Amino acid sequence: MAYFDAASALPLHPVARQALLASLDEGWADPVRLYREGRRARLLMDSAREAVAAEVGCRADELVFTSSGTRAVHDGIAGALAGRRRIGRHLIVSSVEHSSVLHSAERWAADGGSVTEVPVGRSGAVDAGEFAGALRADTALACLQSANHEVGTEQPVAAVAEACRAAGVPLLVDAAQSLGWGRVAGDWSLLAASAHKWGGPPGVGLLVVRKGVRFAPQGPLDERESGRAAGFGNLPAIVAAAASLRAVRADAAQEAVRLRELTARIRARVAESVPDVEVMGDGQRRLPGIVTFSCLYADGESLLHELDRAGFSVSSGSSCTSSTLTPSHVLKAMGVLSEGNVRVSLPPGTAAADVERFLEVLPGVVAAVRAKADPLPADGGTPVRAGDVLVVDALGRRCPVPVIELAKVIGEVPVGGTVRVLADDEAARLDIPAWCEMRGQEYLGEEAADQGAAYLVRRVS
Repeated sequence: MAYFDAASALPLHPVARQALLASLDEGWADPVRLYREGRRARLLMDSAREAVAAEVGCRADELVFTSSGTRAVHDGIAGALAGRRRIGRHLIVSSVEHSSVLHSAERWAADGGSVTEVPVGRSGAVDAGEFAGALRADTALACLQSANHEVGTEQPVAAVAEACRAAGVPLLVDAAQSLGWGRVAGDWSLLAASAHKWGGPPGVGLLVVRKGVRFAPQGPLDERESGRAAGFGNLPAIVAAAASLRAVRADAAQEAVRLRELTARIRARVAESVPDVEVMGDGQRRLPGIVTFSCLYADGESLLHELDRAGFSVSSGSSCTSSTLTPSHVLKAMGVLSEGNVRVSLPPGTAAADVERFLEVLPGVVAAVRAKADPLPADGGTPVRAGDVLVVDALGRRCPVPVIELAKVIGEVPVGGTVRVLADDEAARLDIPAWCEMRGQEYLGEEAADQGAAYLVRRVS
């Protein structure tokens, strides 16, 4: 098997495993106690904190360990908003933030706060000027990820941080995907990350709050971690997280060059060897190991299963691979194709031979999945003409059927003619405009229908 889902989690780094086992014997006591075992545990904790702070680029007393990266995000946002409640109740986020940030924003809005969601372009990056334009006199906090976890696009954090600093607004950076590769540039104010993203144990997150940032921890206070993270921390896991971060950083520059070459190879070969595919994300400003693409007329869940059978563990943002049956919010925000979506995220040490094997297998897998695509039934899917409009009824059918049927009938209308696709699958709202973009047809918009929605497409050529 080739594990190509490093953006979700990395296996435990060998150095982390060694540190974990060694600290189990030394780091079991309560580090706030004054007796010998407690002092020994405190030394381990302090050493781990200093090591991580050195890699992050902050002071040791600015960094606390949390139970997860998600907890770090939630606590960081809540504490910063509470600390600046006299300034205002306005929060800024990008439309492609991790769900932990967006869930915090939803909660803030439900409690009466205001939220501005800054859009992104088709590459997945915000415009720094547009982000700066969202800043207001009552803005309490801004949030921007360092790099996107689904498509790998790096965000202009340094430019946004400069604008935030000039406006007197703290910027919280979700650095979960990028911290293993290097420090986050710019004069940011808060930072959150998670150890399992760089080969540390799961259950260890970190939150950095720079000196001078107004911050009011929420919930019952605890004497541990400067009152910012309650409970008895998993010290052996924290020690292992620090050891693994130092280890991966030591090889990061060299490994990044190698993985960038492999991902560039994937981006080029997929576009050449797989028909009707859209490769996503910025081609240059991106993390070293992530490549994401979507295949027209293919079911994402089927692609994942077939690739798994072929020996490749990959991820997807397709709605048909999720229990919610809604497309990835990242792909939706970018306005790109969601059906048949595959995310390949290469872990450090990935063999070039495994990438070559993947590229050899992929075209056949996509072709096989497309061949099995479930068409509309003959008794219910025959297009009907309503004046000059050809109507396709795809109600009750999941992606990629609505787009498949649209592609089948577009040639049956004259140039300038219109196809009206009826669909109640949420993915159609994203995939039909994306298909028009790829095929050079004109998307006229969406109309209300008795069931679902009607999507109008004009034939251009």
